[in-house]
Parts: sequence; C-alpha cells; structure tokens
Amino acid sequence: MPLRHLPMRASLLLAALVFTTPAWSADPVHKETVALTAGTSAHSVKGKIQGYATAEYTVTGKAGQILGVKLKTNQPSNYFNIRQAGHDDALFTGSSSGNSYEAKLPADGEYTVQVYLMRNAARRNAVASYSLELALRD
Repeated sequence: MPLRHLPMRASLLLAALVFTTPAWSADPVHKETVALTAGTSAHSVKGKIQGYATAEYTVTGKAGQILGVKLKTNQPSNYFNIRQAGHDDALFTGSSSGNSYEAKLPADGEYTVQVYLMRNAARRNAVASYSLELALRD
C-alpha cells in the first residue's frame, strides 16, 4: 500500500470508531418514580423489556411499612430485584426467591424495584411483557 493512502485510511478508521456504538455501551434503562400511599389500593405498572434492557421503579417508604411487589410475565427468565438506596446488596433477589415479595422495610428512604431478564434470555435478545403490582401498607 502506498504511504500516501495511510492518512486517509487512518482517518476513516478513526471515524468508524467514533461514530459506531461500541458493544460495551450501556443498555437502556427505563426509570420511573411510583408514588405509593400506605393503605390505598396497589399500583400496577405494565411494561416491556428486551435483551439487557431493564426497568427501574423507585418507591419511598418508612421503616416498618410493608412493601408488596408481584411480577406477572410471559417470560420465564423475567425477574425483579429490590435495592435500598445507599446499599450495595439487594434486599430481594427474584432469580432465587421468585416473583413475589412482601416484607417490612428496614429503614425510611427510597427503594428501587429493578425488572430484568436473566442472562440466558438477554443474550438471545428475548422480549418480556410484564405487569408489576406495587403496594405499601402500615
């Protein structure tokens, strides 16, 4: 290859790297805040995720209140986790505990319910349609 073509090829390579989405880029995350009032009827959210995409629903509760979460889905590899703000460990892990949660909240603050697909389904770019029921009571 003649040396005079190197700068042009280098420029094309650089443009290709800059204008393409790398495989390691972040997957889409749908975030939503859900206002729950203790004692009122459950709040239902419907959604759809595909591949490595996730959906996060944030609720605020007080220590001792009971948070209830139920996931109904058409995809057997679709689960949810619950994380307490400021803590690294999940309060609840759906893949090992199922698609239903009900327990007293350990502290005042925000809790995030993350809906996701297990890696086996995410790798296949599977789609999950789901309904998530959230309730809070004293």
